[in-house]
Order: sequence, then structure tokens, then C-alpha cells
Amino acid sequence: MKRAAILLLVSIASIGATWAAFQVLAPGAPPLSSYFPAGSLLYLQAKDFSVLVADWNASPQKASWVKSKNYEVYSRSRLFLRLQGAGQQFAAAAGLSPDMNFLTQVAGTQSGLALYDIGKLEFLYVTKLPSASSMQSALWQTRAKFETRSAAGVTFYVRRDPESEREVTFAINGDYLILATREDLLAGALQLMTGNKERSIEAEQWWSQSVAAAGPAGDLRMVLNLEKIVPSPYFRSYWIQPNITDMKQYSAAVSDLFRSSKEYREERVLLKKSAIAGNATANDAANAVAELVRLAPADTGTYEVRASPSAADCLNVLETKILEPHRGPATTQQTAPEVQLSSGETGSSSDLETRIDQAPLKTPASSDASGSLKDLFQKSQVRALLQVQATERDKDGVYVRIHSGVAFIAATDWPENTVRSTFVDFLRPSLTTGNLGLQWQAKSGYQELDGLWSFAVAVRGKYLLVSDDSSLLKNMFANMNQKPAQMPAVLVAGFHHARERENFARLTGLLGRPNANPGGPAASEAYPQFFSDNLASFSSALAGVSLQTIVIREASDRVLQTVTYEWSR
Repeated sequence: MKRAAILLLVSIASIGATWAAFQVLAPGAPPLSSYFPAGSLLYLQAKDFSVLVADWNASPQKASWVKSKNYEVYSRSRLFLRLQGAGQQFAAAAGLSPDMNFLTQVAGTQSGLALYDIGKLEFLYVTKLPSASSMQSALWQTRAKFETRSAAGVTFYVRRDPESEREVTFAINGDYLILATREDLLAGALQLMTGNKERSIEAEQWWSQSVAAAGPAGDLRMVLNLEKIVPSPYFRSYWIQPNITDMKQYSAAVSDLFRSSKEYREERVLLKKSAIAGNATANDAANAVAELVRLAPADTGTYEVRASPSAADCLNVLETKILEPHRGPATTQQTAPEVQLSSGETGSSSDLETRIDQAPLKTPASSDASGSLKDLFQKSQVRALLQVQATERDKDGVYVRIHSGVAFIAATDWPENTVRSTFVDFLRPSLTTGNLGLQWQAKSGYQELDGLWSFAVAVRGKYLLVSDDSSLLKNMFANMNQKPAQMPAVLVAGFHHARERENFARLTGLLGRPNANPGGPAASEAYPQFFSDNLASFSSALAGVSLQTIVIREASDRVLQTVTYEWSR
């Protein structure tokens, strides 16, 4: 009996070793991207799409967001209406609605989706799903309403809506479910699956270069053909970031999302159309960013460090954050104003206080005092610029105060006396008719003006620190003894969402409150306020995100971005 048991164990071990060797030697399944015909603009791939869909449906973020003001605004947007119209056309062509129940049924493990036309939303979707599960889906159950076709010896189904001229086509090939909005795309996928030598997206330059430049694929990967996407009018209309001109310098991009219980991390690679040779100045600036970011206090609300700012950039940040944070000339708007739907009333009773018999007050142009500050930055050759900002409630807990700090690291030591005199010359016209409040008082490690307005400056060799709050300034230069932990970069920024969320809602709630007129038109305004309703509700839906950081590095032929979202759970 004992000998039989030993023989059994030896046999099992031999079989296991043989199977392991077979697994190593046997060719693996081709990557899913090899099944997609050439010509797509965008490609999405998930390691396990069914898990992503299930996690989203069960998440508290979804439950909160669909009830939020942010979702209410989104549901009125042009983008939402366009997507809703496309969904209705898909339903008319397929004979069933593409709702969340439908998505759950067709969500397999490894899945890919390629978009071939942004305006028409023409796509091809391939997912690895057991054939038994595919045949239980509502899509398969309605196949009798479809016409049959054949490609590469595989039967597929096509149905068209004569009114919208949309078509929906699908097929089951082994353990793969294929769904498309064009017959030729699905037929091409079937040809590629059977080993046909037709051209796939993997043979295109934008794809091969992007994937080669990226690291390992994340839980979700997106590859973009920017040379075709950026010129599209739909991209210019719906792209949320107003940086179309900046995006023109890139030919392709790839983004990988990695998920864990503690954080979501996104790794992006943007490929430049033309390589730019590096230089010593750029390397010095990237190192300066790594040195300067350590001065950001751990409990600050937001911080941003940029490499190689111009003198005008330095002056602008200093003015808007600390020196002149008051009403000035209106900024020229580059985009058309948004239309807000209301109940039809125009104006309110508070408009009766507006004088119409006097010309509006004109803000005088700033004096030439800013020229001295700009010259100071120009001569000092600023390598990197840090700006930090934090909010706090006042003692009564009613109002929210905003404190800002700015730090510069230069190529040479700052002339301390010149720095202080230049600041005084700049501030004098707006603070006093004499010299009241413009005398410097020596503090522990910094200088502060003796007036009612808080303004503190610290000079430490190549470092210049300025703040409107002495406590914030002391927290900044207290970190100078720390060793730099950040790798060289061109930009490092962070936002402590958990710290600032409630103060943001409080501040914007006060600023966006209607004009104390319960019965007036403002009270009956149904459209959510942008900051206090729209953004505040979106912030509430994402209350589980405690911190967001972004790090940008630049090489001669690419830009690398790492965006991290830390969860509080």
C-alpha cells in the first residue's frame, strides 16, 4: 500500500512537470490587439473588463455620483445628448438597449475596443467570454432578427436601422464575442483571428512606437493615434482640456492604469513628432524641481513645482497669489460662454443698486514697479518655481481664509537687500501714500513687514521664499534640512483632496449663494452653480480620494507622466 502511494505521488509529479514544460513550450494566444484591423484612432484594452464593470456598479462613488449635481449638469451637456442619441440609434439597429445590463452580459475577461470614427462612434469590440455565457446574452437571443453573413468560415449576424442607417453586427468565435457597428470591421476581425495576413493595428507606426515606449500593460490600457485625433473637430469640441495647440506636438500616446486597494496609478507616455536635443540648462532645472518640492509642507492643500519658468511667469504667480490678489482688469476670454438654462427671469432686485448715471470704475494700469521685479527674476535666472496654497477656517468657523506661499530657486544667490527694496517699491503705491507698513522687521529666519497686511520674505542663498502667512513660510523653510526624495522632473504637483474638500464646499457655498432674496429670481434658479453645486458635488462623490499627485518628466523624444490617486480607505 505504501509503495502504491509513493508510485502515485511520483506519477502526479511527473504529469505536473510534463504539463508545466508543455505550457512553457506551447505558443501562447496572440495578443487581443492582433485581431483589430488597421485604421483605428483609439484602442482600449482591459485585463478583466467584467471585474471593472462589477467594481464600478458596486462602488459608492457611482451611487453618489448619479445623484449629484455634477451628474445633473452632465446629463444636460451636449456630450451626454450626443452619446444618448448614439445609444438610441444602436438600440434601433440592434433591437435592444445598450444599458448597463447589456454591458454586464457582454463583458468578458480580456477585452479590447477600437474606435474608428469619433463622430459616428464606429467601433469594434472583442472580449474573451465563454461561448456558453455569450449564448445566454440578450444579444444572442435576438439573433433571429438579424441577417446572417460569413467571413473566414465563421457565421456572423448583421442588422441595420433604415432610418439612421446604423448597423450592428456580432459573432461568436470560440470563446470570443465580437461586436461592431460596421460589417467590414467584424469581417476583418474574423479574418485576422483565423490567421489571415491582413493588416492589423499592430502593423501601424503609431501603435508600435507607443507600445514599445510604454512599460508593462496596466489593468486598463489606452493607445491613441494623436495625429488623427487632434485635428478632428469632435476632439476640439469635446476635449475637456483647452490645450489643443500643445497636443499638436505629439504623434501618439499610451496610458496604463494600475489599480490597487490603496491607490490608482496612471502611467502616460506621449511621443513627440520631432525629437528635441537635451541641454545642461534643462537638466539643471529638472534637478532644481527635485530640490524645491521638498519645501512644500506635508499638510498643504495644493502645491506645484515647475522647471524653467520665465521671468514673466514668476512675476505673474507672485502677483496673483500674494502681491495683488484683488480685482483687476478682466481677463480676455478665449472660449464662448456656456448657456445656462433657467426659468426665464433676467436680473434680480440687487441690480437696482447698480448706478447707470455714472461711468463704470476703471482700474488704473499698474505702475512700472513690476518692471523692477521682472528684471530681478531675469538676472537671477530662476531654475524652478514652487507655489503652495492652503485654506483654514477662521476662529468662528464661518469664513475660509486662503494662504499662499511661493518659492524660487535661482542659478545664483539672491541679493537680499535688493529683494526687500524691490518688494517695497512694488507694494508702496497700493498700500500707502507714505511709508507706513513698509518697514521690515527681523524675525526668526525671515523678514516681515510691520503693517496690518501680512507679508513675509526669507532669503537662503539661492532660495527665495515669499508668503502672505508667516506660519506657512516657516513650515516651508523648515524642510530645507530634508534630503531631496523626488527624482528630477519638469513638473511635480499635488492636491490634498481630503484636507481641502470641506473648506472648498464651504467657501464656494458662501460665494455662490443667491443674493439673499428668497422670493426673487435667484432663488428660483434651477441650474446648479458651477463651483458650489457642480464641482462640490463631484468632490463629494470622490470623497474617498485623499490625495492626487502628478509627476512629469521629459526626454528628447517623449514626455512621461505619472498620475497617482491615493484612497483614504
